[in-house]
Amino acid sequence: MEITAGSHVWVEDQELAWVDGVVTSVNGNEAEVETINGNQVTTKLSKLYPKDMEAPDTGVDDMTKLSYLHEPAVLHNLAIRYGIKEIYTYCGNILIAINPFQAISHLYDTKLMDSYKGAQLGDRSPHVFAITDVAYRAMNNEGKSNSILVSGESGAGKTETTKMIMRYLAYLGGHAAAEARTVERKVLESNPVLEAFGNAKTVRNNNSSRFGKFVEIQFDARGQISGAAIRTYLLEKSRVCQISEPERNYHCFYLLCAAPPKEIEKYKLGDPKSFHYLNQSSCYELVGVDDSHDYLATKKAMDIVGISVEEQDAIFRIVAAILHLGNIAFALEGEDSSVLEDDKAKFHLQVAAELLMCDLEALETALCKRNMVTPEEVIKRSLDPLGAAISRDGLAKTIYARLFDWLVKKINVSIGQDPDSKCLIGVLDIYGFESFKTSSFEQFCINFTNEKLQQHFNQHVFKMEQSVYQEEEIDWSYIDFVDNQDVLDLIEKKPGGIISLLDETCMFPKSTHETFAQKLYQTFKDHKRFVKPKLARTEFTIVHYAGEVQYQCDQFLDKNKDYIVPEHQELLSTSKCSFIASLFPSLNAETPKSGKFSSIGSRFKLQLQQLMDILNSTEPHYIRCIKPNSDLRPEIFENGVLEAIRVKCEGYPTNRIFSEFLERFSILAPEVLKENVEENVACKSIMEKVGLSNYQIGKTKIFLRAGQMAELDGRKAKLLGESAKVIQKQVRSCIARKRYVRVQTASICIQTVLRGQLACESLKFRKRTAAAVKIQKSARRKSASRKYTNIISSAVIVQTGIRAMVAHNEFRSKMQNRSATIQAATEEEEKDSGKEEEDIGKEEKDIGKEEKDIGKEEKDVGKEEKDIGKEEKDSGKEAKEPEDKEPEKQPTVKVQEKEELPDPPVAVLEQNEPDKTDVSPDKEQEVTEESNELYHIVKEISSPIQDVLTAEDLPSEVEQLKVLLIGEKKRADEYQKKHAEAQELSEQRRKKLEETEKKVHQLQESLNRLLFSMSEQFSQLKTILQTPSSSKPASPPIARVDYFDNSDNSDASSTGSDFAFPASGHDSANNSCPRPKAPQVHVKDATATEITGTADSDKEGAFDDYF
Repeated sequence: MEITAGSHVWVEDQELAWVDGVVTSVNGNEAEVETINGNQVTTKLSKLYPKDMEAPDTGVDDMTKLSYLHEPAVLHNLAIRYGIKEIYTYCGNILIAINPFQAISHLYDTKLMDSYKGAQLGDRSPHVFAITDVAYRAMNNEGKSNSILVSGESGAGKTETTKMIMRYLAYLGGHAAAEARTVERKVLESNPVLEAFGNAKTVRNNNSSRFGKFVEIQFDARGQISGAAIRTYLLEKSRVCQISEPERNYHCFYLLCAAPPKEIEKYKLGDPKSFHYLNQSSCYELVGVDDSHDYLATKKAMDIVGISVEEQDAIFRIVAAILHLGNIAFALEGEDSSVLEDDKAKFHLQVAAELLMCDLEALETALCKRNMVTPEEVIKRSLDPLGAAISRDGLAKTIYARLFDWLVKKINVSIGQDPDSKCLIGVLDIYGFESFKTSSFEQFCINFTNEKLQQHFNQHVFKMEQSVYQEEEIDWSYIDFVDNQDVLDLIEKKPGGIISLLDETCMFPKSTHETFAQKLYQTFKDHKRFVKPKLARTEFTIVHYAGEVQYQCDQFLDKNKDYIVPEHQELLSTSKCSFIASLFPSLNAETPKSGKFSSIGSRFKLQLQQLMDILNSTEPHYIRCIKPNSDLRPEIFENGVLEAIRVKCEGYPTNRIFSEFLERFSILAPEVLKENVEENVACKSIMEKVGLSNYQIGKTKIFLRAGQMAELDGRKAKLLGESAKVIQKQVRSCIARKRYVRVQTASICIQTVLRGQLACESLKFRKRTAAAVKIQKSARRKSASRKYTNIISSAVIVQTGIRAMVAHNEFRSKMQNRSATIQAATEEEEKDSGKEEEDIGKEEKDIGKEEKDIGKEEKDVGKEEKDIGKEEKDSGKEAKEPEDKEPEKQPTVKVQEKEELPDPPVAVLEQNEPDKTDVSPDKEQEVTEESNELYHIVKEISSPIQDVLTAEDLPSEVEQLKVLLIGEKKRADEYQKKHAEAQELSEQRRKKLEETEKKVHQLQESLNRLLFSMSEQFSQLKTILQTPSSSKPASPPIARVDYFDNSDNSDASSTGSDFAFPASGHDSANNSCPRPKAPQVHVKDATATEITGTADSDKEGAFDDYF
């Protein structure tokens, strides 16, 4: 495929295995890729795989439908389906099952089983029931045996898948009668028993099968289950004595330790941590597993498969005895002998002898000594502590292996086999490919088995591909498929294979694992599948189909020897327990030639060959189990290996029917569709135009080699990219023009709205200005009128008091003139009257002082009245000017308001005439001129705005309007502040006026008191004057007191006053009341002057009228 910039590809990732990305640039043979997680990766073009951008988001249920059948595409499809909890996917006729690591009960209920019964493969979603149903119907219809091979690595879910297969077969071929112990039920219940004694927790799996199992389920002519047989392969005996962290031993040991207390006491068990065979690892319990519950379930399953209570008791006695054997420790005695280490070891030895029902001393001797048979005699040899421990572990492994074999035989006998059955379905559940840090003989045999099964799998896939090619009649003879026969020859070839060399080495007593390793190095030094590690002396590496595995051959020789120590055989064959004795028959009965060597490897190779023969005689169906992650966590998918994909890629991995191919790639040659040609001819024309070869045209499909689909997609993507550029150019041009028109229209609308808003704001401002002027005019007029009225009232009151005082002065002058004509009285009376006149003179002096003070206050009042007059004139002018002027109508108005200044003074009232109060015209003109200078007139400044604004001038105009608006707001704030200050100043002046009014009232009260005092004095004087002369014979002359000023400057007393009053009769018109001087007394004899009663009565009447 031609990878260019913009191509979607898969690139390798250390954490995610594969990650998709987009090629940003291509430089020669390297490309830069931007991954979906944002990383920049530089890699070679050969390591990039194309990504199908047309694949559905939910994946495909059959991976043969993928356009690109390579590893990242397959794994991505599986990951997508696993994310939506679809754990089953087809790859042709192969079912891929991903372990969900959680219970999904609705996937295996009876209702779902019924829906898959009789359904064609592919009609329903992928499922293990669908594969099982296909095998069952093929057996019934064709009368041929079928097999279902469940493969996968440890922890992939093979055991659970096998259970579901057997459960569905029991559903299809079960008996109608609900019998207590039907064949199908025994087959199903055999699983818990075999799992308890053959499964254990490993590093990769919590329930790993440590043996291979092939279940043959036999059917009669009606399709019902008539019998079954279970075949097991290579139990891992070494696990009984040795486990590593974090693994566990076989489940049965932990189940027995969790048994009811009565049984624990019976077998003298305790905490698993107290047993050597169990405490080598710190893992004693499994998450979500109840060992006590599983113990009861296992016993129930034993009842169903036909194991009696006595046999169950014997089985658990043996399990308990193995645990106690593991706690027997040895100590060195002498140079090379061993004895029991302590009392604890003796206790466990005694309990083990009791459970095995054998002699205590015989058991100790069998563990610590060996018999050497010579032609002359039998020599007993003591073992050192290490040899005794090896002997102990060997006995435990032998007992457990014999017990497991007995269980399998018992289950087969209990289930029974149908000799008349002609068809069967075999279910293979065997260990997957293993590669550990320390791989020994067990891993070697397990991987050998997987190599055999892989070859069978490759051949099966090859046959399926071959059948498809033959149906389509295409040439496929030159295609080479993957074959691993060279690895199988390396392991099993005879002579010269690894197993043959191992058996040959085991036959020599002095051979060691080092001699075995050297034989391997010399024999296979040129083999491409065999690798000798550097600096290694006892290790070798085999390149398997799934990868390289390094083996340590330290224990290959011991594990390959299948023999039992004669002392152990003899000890257990003589056990008082018949069950244990049956497990170890006598040597003579078992093997006539007991000294002959038996190889476990050779026997396992023979069993494996028999298994392959059975599989080859059946129609195989494959289920590939995949472990999604190494942490055994649900909903996490990491990686997996699919060998079926590799096999298919060797041929024509991609094929499409003609109609689908034309629908997808007709764009590469559109002229082909215009012509009326056959579909196969059209497909061929497209391939020729593109320039691809090595494809095949079948009857209904076109077959493409690996990479050709990607090449076609690349050409299609390039063509679509160029077309997209043209379309994008036109669409973007149209979008840009529409956007411009929208922006233009919007700008016009915005301008219209803004201009309307500005005009409204301008109108509102002008209305507010006019209203403010009117309000100010009315308020000032009202305030000035109130002040004027108050001042006039005060002036009238003052004038009234002063005029009364002037009239009093006139009257007093008249009285002084009249009193001068009165005759002086007697000298005593004159002295008395003189004293009285002096007192009166003092009082008059005080009155004069008070009148002077009143004159000063009258001056102050006159000044205030003058200021008030000026204010009234100015307010009258200001109120008149706004009415005469009309504001100009402009779009924008700037108003400069007058600054708030103190109120203008009131016009001064001057009294030029005796009976008239008015304002001086000269003073009025001066006040008017001063007010015009101090106060500003409201002016309107207009700045016209253009009626038409272009789109370019609108932003600048809006900014200017914003600046003006901000300035107007600032001026309005300043004017409000000045207005507040003016109100405060007006309030101060009002308070001052109130104080003036208070002083006027005080002055009036003083005048009233003065007048009242004077009235009392005049009443006394009147009383004196009216006294009859006959009261005393020599009456003193009447004294007259004249108060007048001898000075010629009569106007001096009135200079400080603002009022002019009429003078007395003997003074000039402008003369005011002067301060009285020292009185002059004129004494006149009463007799000299004739006073008539009429005259006196007239004077008295006039005096009374005044007061």
